Amino acid sequence: RMMRKNIYFIHFRIRKSASPTSFRLTEKFILLLVFSAFITLCFGAIFFLPDSSKLLSGVFFHSSAVETNTRTGTDSDSNVAVGTEEKILTKIRKDHEKALVEAKDTLQKRPDEIKQDIQDEKDKMMTFAWDSYKRYAWGSNELRPVSKQGHSSNLFGEYLSPGATIVDALDTLYIMEMFEDFDMATEWVEKNLDFNVNAEVSVFEVNIRFVGGLLSAYYLSGKEVFRRKAIELGEKLLPAFKTPTGIPWALLNLKSGIGRNWPWASGGSSILAEYGTLHLEFMHLSKLSGNPAFAEKVMNIRKVLNRLDKPQGLYPNYLNPNSGQWGQHHVSVGGLGDSFYEYLLKAWLMSDKTDEEGKKLYYEALQAIETSLIRKSSGGLTYIAEWKGGLLEHKMGHLTCFAGGMIALGADGAPEDKTGHQMEQASEIARTCHESYARTTLKLGPEAFRFDGGVEAIATRQNEKYFILRPEVIETYMYMWRFTHDPKYREWGWEAVQALEKHCRVEGGYSGVRDVYASSPNHDDVQQSFYLAETLKYLYLLFSDDDHLPLEHWVFNTEAHPLPVIRKEMTDKPSQLE
Repeated sequence: RMMRKNIYFIHFRIRKSASPTSFRLTEKFILLLVFSAFITLCFGAIFFLPDSSKLLSGVFFHSSAVETNTRTGTDSDSNVAVGTEEKILTKIRKDHEKALVEAKDTLQKRPDEIKQDIQDEKDKMMTFAWDSYKRYAWGSNELRPVSKQGHSSNLFGEYLSPGATIVDALDTLYIMEMFEDFDMATEWVEKNLDFNVNAEVSVFEVNIRFVGGLLSAYYLSGKEVFRRKAIELGEKLLPAFKTPTGIPWALLNLKSGIGRNWPWASGGSSILAEYGTLHLEFMHLSKLSGNPAFAEKVMNIRKVLNRLDKPQGLYPNYLNPNSGQWGQHHVSVGGLGDSFYEYLLKAWLMSDKTDEEGKKLYYEALQAIETSLIRKSSGGLTYIAEWKGGLLEHKMGHLTCFAGGMIALGADGAPEDKTGHQMEQASEIARTCHESYARTTLKLGPEAFRFDGGVEAIATRQNEKYFILRPEVIETYMYMWRFTHDPKYREWGWEAVQALEKHCRVEGGYSGVRDVYASSPNHDDVQQSFYLAETLKYLYLLFSDDDHLPLEHWVFNTEAHPLPVIRKEMTDKPSQLE
């Protein structure tokens, strides 16, 4: 935002007295008075005028990695003797105006300078993360960067041809123009990615990472192998919907087609964030395959939800796929609930704003969240609490921090002129999530943080103090930058880069840490696939120009895989990267 400064100039009028006894000012004394007034005026402007803190940070803040190259030019009047009042005043005005212009230029230039440094840094970060995976874990789902070996998460199925990191990173490699690596990954997908296996997988995780990653790679590159593999995998997931209600199982055996739910889920229920996070990918699968079954499956989920009563307009996290009734009344915009709300909004946006039902459901849900869950702490921090059977738990998860970006993304279409209100909400949530990072020793955000017992934005339980390279806070910074261009979001992103480099980078890649409040990091030895798919991509886009993957043409799935808006006139030809 532009700084607003009211600059007041003090005009001196020097008159010689006719009286021989009157006090006479020498020119040197006059000059001293003038420059004293000038110094006082400058310090007053810096410390007391609006946005003085920004002015100070712009002028005085320099990090070791980001240098502000403000140069002082040569003043044409500097060697001219000041012999008259007008010349003195003219020089004061010029110097003062020049100082303020330079300060403004510093604030405006810093994001570009940070951008260049981080664009250089992101190349190093992505290259290092990817090269480490290639060297120590090629073909495995993920990398153990401390022990320098592969890591196979059971989220994708123990026997599923692994390579989650390869598929998840495809579009990031392409977007960052790492084309040789993209070609290597493409060759692996063509030769090794096999879904004809006896493996039980998470429908949700396989959809957002594998189907989403393959679709995005196809739309960016136009390579047919990605379209074919995406449709093949989508067809393998369709048996998950064979329930009395059509609400899909959480887990599915790809060979037998037998599904089940997580044993820990309330009353054998399916999870809101899982069955509610299929819409974007399945609509594109129908578009690319010509098979309407994909779209019909996800539209049926809406029909089931529309028939149900919502407590206070809220969506509980658990729904039984057999009875079609809610399980435990637990509501969260974080884990178990988060991306359901995101996909309501993005379904509308991806449909070229023709999916009016998705739009209506999103804004109604957001209003219920604002009424029942959004609160402000005594210290002025806005947060989104969790709701359990009518009682609030004043806890906010790192996963919930995506909501700042989501609310900003949907603000322009908000009903009843609520755009400004929703942008303010998004800004406040972004600030709270930044505070959750700033209040830790390692300057990395905990998995969850609380607002009770006299603490604010701090994790109080040991099992909530870990950081696993999550992207949600960076995601919100990216959206907030795109919509406001407030330089603080790039500054906050750069802070995160420095913390990642200092505390998460190890010899064999990037690792999560077990306690962000510890004096030194205790690494968990996992480089998550979403670190390459989401965290590094959102950092890259935070410091990219707005016309690189512009938000009016692309919608990001919850794993940050960009999918094109489906225009009425859109053909099945891949979109070009903009």
